[in-house]
Parts: sequence; C-alpha cells; structure tokens
Amino acid sequence: MGLGGIALGQLLGARAAKPPIRPDIAPAKPYAARHAHQPPKARQVLVIFCSGACSQIDTFDHKPELIARHGQALPGADGLVTFQGKQGSLNRSPWAFQPYGQSGKFISDLVPQIGQMADELCFIHSLTGRTNTHGPGENFMCTGNTLEGFPSMGAWTSYALGSENDNLPAYVAIPDPRGTPQSSVNCWGAGFLPAAFQGTAFNAAKPIQNLARPESISAETDMATRAFLRRMNQRHLERYPGESELAARIASHELAARMQLSVPEVSDLSAEPAHVLRSYGADDSRNPLKVAFARNCILARRLVEQGVRFVQLFNGAYQTGGEGVSNWDGHKALAEQYAKHGPVLDQPVAALLTDMKQRGLLEQTLVVWCTEFGRMPTFQAGASGRDHNPDGFTAWLAGAGVKRGHTHGATDAFSYKAAEDVVTVHDFHATILHLLGLEHERLTFYHDGLERRLTDVEGEVIHGVLA
Repeated sequence: MGLGGIALGQLLGARAAKPPIRPDIAPAKPYAARHAHQPPKARQVLVIFCSGACSQIDTFDHKPELIARHGQALPGADGLVTFQGKQGSLNRSPWAFQPYGQSGKFISDLVPQIGQMADELCFIHSLTGRTNTHGPGENFMCTGNTLEGFPSMGAWTSYALGSENDNLPAYVAIPDPRGTPQSSVNCWGAGFLPAAFQGTAFNAAKPIQNLARPESISAETDMATRAFLRRMNQRHLERYPGESELAARIASHELAARMQLSVPEVSDLSAEPAHVLRSYGADDSRNPLKVAFARNCILARRLVEQGVRFVQLFNGAYQTGGEGVSNWDGHKALAEQYAKHGPVLDQPVAALLTDMKQRGLLEQTLVVWCTEFGRMPTFQAGASGRDHNPDGFTAWLAGAGVKRGHTHGATDAFSYKAAEDVVTVHDFHATILHLLGLEHERLTFYHDGLERRLTDVEGEVIHGVLA
C-alpha cells in the first residue's frame, strides 16, 4: 500500500506540474487568432472523411498472404460472429495492388491516382477503434467519444486557436453531395464547448442559405439598420460590461453579416480555370457524383487558401435503405459498390493533394484521410461483402510535419487485427493536436465536474510519423 501511495503521489505530482492551458478568449472576439502551446508544424487541417467504413483491404493495406489463402478459413476464427453475423472464408480484394513511387508502396487499382501520390503520404496501418457500429464509430473518430454531445476535432481546434480569416468561419464542414454522415451534425458539432466553435456546414452545390439581403430591403436601409443595432448593443455592453454571452452573440451575428460577401465569393467556382476543373474531374459529364465531389474538393482548397483553420470534407453519406449505395458500407456486393465509389474519391483527392502541393499549401496544412473503422478480410456468410472491423484499419496523413512516403504500424497477415505499433484513435487525435502546436493533455474545458479533453484520459503522440 505504501509503494502504491508513492506511485500515486508521483502521478498526481506530474499531473499538477502540467495544469490545463485555457485559451485566452475575449467574449467580443471569440474567433480571433490565438497562440498555440508550442511552435506548430501545421497551421491548418484538412480532414477527408470516408463515411461507411472504407475497406483498408481493398485500398491501402496490401496482404499477399490473404491473396495466397483466398477461399480458406480465417485461422483461429472458427464460428466467428461479427456485426452482421457469421463470417465466411477469406477473400482477397477484387482489385490488384501495384507498387508506386520511390517508396514502392503497394496501393489498390481501385484508387490508382491516389497511388501516384504515394511518396507524399504517411500511412498508419494499425489504427484501432472501440465500436463496430457506424454512428458511434463516426462519433469516435470525429469527437473521441462514441456518445453524442462531445466536441469534434475541429471544434477543439477553433476553440484553442481561433481563426486566420476575419470574414469566414474558423471551422467549415463540407458534407457529401448525397447528404450527411450517419451521425450528421454531431461530426462537426461543438458539444459542450461554446456554440461559436461548431463547424459551419456548406458545400459547393448548396452554399449557406439565407445569407443574401432580402430584395425588399435596400442596401442603404440594411447598412443603417446594422449601424443602429451596433450602437444599441454597444450601449448595452457599456452599461453591463460583464455580459459575455451578449458579446459573443454580437460577434456571431457580425461574422454572419461579413459572410454574406465572403461565402458566395469563396464558393463560386466559376473563376476556376478549365484545366483545374479538368484535373479534379469536375468536368466529367459521365459521372455527375464525381463532378459534385470534385467541386467540393476545389471548395476545400479555396477555404484553406483563405485561412480557414479546420476543413472537414466528407465522402459518402447515410441514406435510409441505401446500405452501401451512398457510402463505403460494402456488406453485400462490395465489388459492385466500390467500383462506383472508387472513381468518385480517387481523381478529386489526388488532384487536391497535387494542387495544394503546387500552391505551397502542404507546407502549412496537415491533410488527414480517415474512416470510422475498417472491414473484415473475410466475406460475410451468404454475401459478397465485408463486415465491420474496428480491430485494425488504415488512415493516412500528408503535408506539414509528417514523414513522406512512410508506413507506420501493421496489421496481421490478413489485415484482421493491428499487430505492430498499435495505434488508438486517441493517439491519432493527440498527434493531430501536436502538429498544431497543442498539448492534448493540457487542452481542456471544464464541464459537468470534469476537465474534459479531446483525448479523454488517454492518448500518446505517434512520434514515428513525425518528420
């Protein structure tokens, strides 16, 4: 008991030596840029989130042993029952894998143009999650908690660092053209953080509604009304200087007013040259869905150019009764479903990376590709698709602060379970915050009697991926 007490004292002392660091947020300027805890490697983040659990086995995690033992039983998994039921035999990917770049990274023919960018990417093949259900899985990857009501990665980032642009939100979510992910707005919500730090959602097809001035109100009347309201609000603040909620609300409305000009401008892609549209696939009349997602990718680049701190770009959406049709949930007919999804993702994302590199944006931006969990190396019994698998899956990083053409961690011979340098989602989040110059253990918010944080009470920076 004495030794235990000594150990506890040391742990508590270490915790006390690193107290929480509260962002210095002025109520009237909640979006003002703030300093990081330490010099950052990245100033901005762009997350590409594939909803529906994109299969690592059919994209980025090459397994020769799986190919060699195609049709056999998964060793040690007799009678295995996963999310949707019993498992059948091992099944190799319908797509071949090819080596790419100087790194020689094997990547699936499903995404060959992303393969051409292999030397820019830093793969993590040993991610693990806590749930095999889509909604909680999306929550966990986006917020660090399987439950709803917790702040998203972008909300924590804008809370800590504010915005680099006075006329645009610090945090923008770009939903897929087909709709929202299963967890919907929770994926970019502020949770228990102040509402000012939630993501603002719009895409290239559906810009923010109701920003324009009504035609019945003249520009002069509009400006005069705003000036009058500003004077009244200022008088109220001078009379009651402690009313921080009013100051924050005023700041939100003033940002909305500025967005009336900035959002239509940044979301108007008509000024993009034809060769840029062509490089993204935004002119591919044969594939309207690809065109829509490509335009979202161009919008993401434009937002990063304008200094938006955190951009979250979704590929795939949830539709009732549309399992696997609108997202990467390939349970029943994976080859048929992924043959449609792959081209929608491949060219636009590869072009986005190329475009950002040519413009120098990768020097200051961390690009993150992720999904809620992986999929099984077996096909489901009686089906031609893969079930959910949170025990070993893939993500990749690119840009500021990470190694190029690098692979970290590995799953077993069949891509069933993480086996080398196992990484948790909390580790993943800790690393993203670290690259932004934030100490994940010290970035907290007091809520419901606890010092809450994105990484809960866990998480270690993945030093093996850092440049």
